Amino acid sequence: MTDPLRLADGRTLVEQLRLQLGNVGSSVVPSILLALLLVGILSNDANQLALRAWCGAVILIKLYCARDARRLLASVIAQERARALVWRQIVLNAVDAAAWGALAWATLGTTTVAGSILVVAVLAGIAGSSMSSLAPVLPVFVVFGAVELIVLASKLWLLGDRAYNALGVAGLLYVATLLGQARNSSRAARAAIALRFENLELIERLRVETEHAQAAHRVADEANLAKSRFLAAASHDLRQPIHAQGLFLEVLARSKLSASQYDALANARATWQASAEMLDTLLDFSRIEAGVVEPQMQTFPLQPLLNKIENELAPQADAKGIVYRSRETPVVVRSDPALVALILRNLVSNAIRYTEQGGVLVACRARGSEVLLEVWDTGIGIEPTQHQDIFREFHQLGNAERDRRKGLGLGLAIAQGLARALGHTLSLASTPGRGSVFRLGLPVAQQAAADGTLGIAPSHARVFDVRVLVIDDDETVRAGMRQLLNAWGCECDVADSIEEAQTLARAHPPGLVISDYRLRELRTGAEAIALLREEFGAELPALLITGDTAPQRLREARASGVPLLHKPVSPNQLHHGLLCVLNAVEMDSAFALLDAAPGTALAERRRANG
Repeated sequence: MTDPLRLADGRTLVEQLRLQLGNVGSSVVPSILLALLLVGILSNDANQLALRAWCGAVILIKLYCARDARRLLASVIAQERARALVWRQIVLNAVDAAAWGALAWATLGTTTVAGSILVVAVLAGIAGSSMSSLAPVLPVFVVFGAVELIVLASKLWLLGDRAYNALGVAGLLYVATLLGQARNSSRAARAAIALRFENLELIERLRVETEHAQAAHRVADEANLAKSRFLAAASHDLRQPIHAQGLFLEVLARSKLSASQYDALANARATWQASAEMLDTLLDFSRIEAGVVEPQMQTFPLQPLLNKIENELAPQADAKGIVYRSRETPVVVRSDPALVALILRNLVSNAIRYTEQGGVLVACRARGSEVLLEVWDTGIGIEPTQHQDIFREFHQLGNAERDRRKGLGLGLAIAQGLARALGHTLSLASTPGRGSVFRLGLPVAQQAAADGTLGIAPSHARVFDVRVLVIDDDETVRAGMRQLLNAWGCECDVADSIEEAQTLARAHPPGLVISDYRLRELRTGAEAIALLREEFGAELPALLITGDTAPQRLREARASGVPLLHKPVSPNQLHHGLLCVLNAVEMDSAFALLDAAPGTALAERRRANG
């Protein structure tokens, strides 16, 4: 017989016990009814008293076992008590088996042959049903079967009839068969319980790992948010003086200077341009993160865009001694030309930057309903392990020293973000040491392109005849704006607050308002323009200028509906902005025109080595 103390671990044994105890309740009513039925059938004058005593004992034992099982199931079974409870169940079921076996002592020899057969059949059935209910804890059934068999066989042996002896041998074989089946059932129960525990452990491990992953994700999100806030704050603070510097340099360029002074001015303007381009790159990235890039989908031919990019960037390739080629294409696509131009400009600039020998090729390849705009280079190539990393912000290959001439590491991140905003695919194939190819998938247009898709805003030869009210809390910016606007023929009033702007406007009604977005006391330029329009008419032309790159600020500024320029604003860009609002260009067209103007963040940038 298997020793219950050598069963599985305590946790498994507890579950085996609970499974066995759960089977007790279902056998109570059938056992009681069967006992009463046997009394009614087998009772006679010779065995009436013994049979009734037997019936009462069976019913009492069954009720006690059911009550004990219910009590244990209602409580928490501690692992350290499991083995003691196994012994308890062995004892209780041994008593139950002895009670059922006593049926043979109360009836055999005092009933008919048919009655004797019925008794043996009932006891065999009790053993069989007990196997299925007690098998989860195998030792309990082993004891039950052994006790019932011993009690029955001893009575058969005492009767001294060879037929009864044969029944005893048959009972022994039957119980042995049941023991084999019970062993298999017990193993299956233990395996099911072990599998359940493994599943619970896997679920718990998954829960812990999920919590850790979520915690790590929260930390990463917080770090990313902190980085974005830092970039926004740093970008805003840097844009203010650089914006003012650009205004003063434009005013200085209109003065009479000597040749050496013009050379110094050219160097100063080149330095200003490089700083502005880096800040524009940060702005592009911030606009993508803010979700304020709104594609203006239209049909346009690719060739004018390819020509434009070649005119801008081929001189950089020539300066490095590498070849720049672009293949002619008649294809017409549907997308946002300004955003496609920015993606292509970043890809080509990146190719030129990392190519020292050979060249760069820009070409188109038809693929079903789309065309692949491809940028090939014979540069350093990219390891397969780096194919995902190069699209991360601030990630650069071969620039551990952070040489500013190699950019900020945002070009490919911006290209991928814009491609995602447009719903286009941007893919990469590369062989280290041989070069790379970036492919942008563009949908082929089903209709001819409209004229003037890539139109350029007029030059700033025009002199304005308008009174402009400038609102900015930075004194240097106000001075620079006043000088530049006066040079363009404007009468200019400047204010550092909304209240001062209202006072000046009442004295000299403006024909145009130019306001910084972020003003003192947490007030905004959008608020200033709204108040002035309430007083001087909703048609009062206005421009917003901001140095903010924080996503929330960008969304708020765009929601105001006022055309928005981003510091540092070049004189070219400011002139285009004035033309747009003074000529009452529709708002969407104004945004598109401003984004297409030279010097903006989404067009004609990176004319130097950027």
